[in-house]
Amino acid sequence: MSRPPKLDLPLRNGVAASALACPAGHWATLLDFLSERLPRVSRADWLARLDAGEVLDAEGQVLPATAPYRASSRIYYWRHLAQEPQIPFEAEILFQDEYVLVADKPHFLPVLPAGRYVQQTLLTRLRQATGLAELTPAHRIDRETAGLVLFSLKPATRGAYQNLFRDRAVSKVYEAIAPFRPELSLPLLRCSRLEERSEAFMQMQEVAGEPNAETQIALLEQLPNGLARYELRPRTGQKHQLRAQMSALGLPILGDRIYPRLLPEETEPDYRQALQLLARSLSFTDPVTGQLRHFETRLALTGAVPLS
Repeated sequence: MSRPPKLDLPLRNGVAASALACPAGHWATLLDFLSERLPRVSRADWLARLDAGEVLDAEGQVLPATAPYRASSRIYYWRHLAQEPQIPFEAEILFQDEYVLVADKPHFLPVLPAGRYVQQTLLTRLRQATGLAELTPAHRIDRETAGLVLFSLKPATRGAYQNLFRDRAVSKVYEAIAPFRPELSLPLLRCSRLEERSEAFMQMQEVAGEPNAETQIALLEQLPNGLARYELRPRTGQKHQLRAQMSALGLPILGDRIYPRLLPEETEPDYRQALQLLARSLSFTDPVTGQLRHFETRLALTGAVPLS
């Protein structure tokens, strides 16, 4: 027996409803299930949310705090956090038509809600600003990276824009500030195999084997204090590809807290020390309109980060 389609529920504070499947299990009440399955929210907070009518059943009806647990069902809730780091930078919408929106994302702002960020994300802020409930990113860039992010506005054409990135049909250009190495012969094409480090899943490393990551690297200009500005053109889209490959070349990007050494995550980020990596431009043929699209960031790297 197939499950009913997901409900079309309104945004709350820019956040779409999350659907959660209820598997077979030992839980007597829905509160027991939520407290164990989603422990980032305390049991007391879940109780308060249920009392406030913030958890719905598969038909969209409010579930009370006393609701028994029912396996093989679906519930809905809206993510929010009691405390969330406030990110003091704003995104800018550079372009919008009936199919896509292009935003300039500042450093430190995540693209999607995850972990300790829900409201303080690019997607939530843009949904609040535009009222577009179906707004969805066609790709992602790291929280620490600034620059261009393309969003799809309509579910019917979302896959076409996401497939552009999957099929490598988008020309992406980045800029980075990193140490200057005069002995390197640039430009060069870095081809390597990247895999997660078993002892540090946050880091990728170059290993032997068939390459799965390719980046064209060029020197744009030499800067003071032993630094340089580089142009990076990734041909593939592996996790942390630019950061890992630059570090492997002896060119760790300024302000990187993951490469070459994984530093402890800060409770409050030091906003004076941004990763000097910028998604500068996106170019592609629009899969819906057939138009040639080209977008350029209005942001710029400052290089104002100490190497230590």
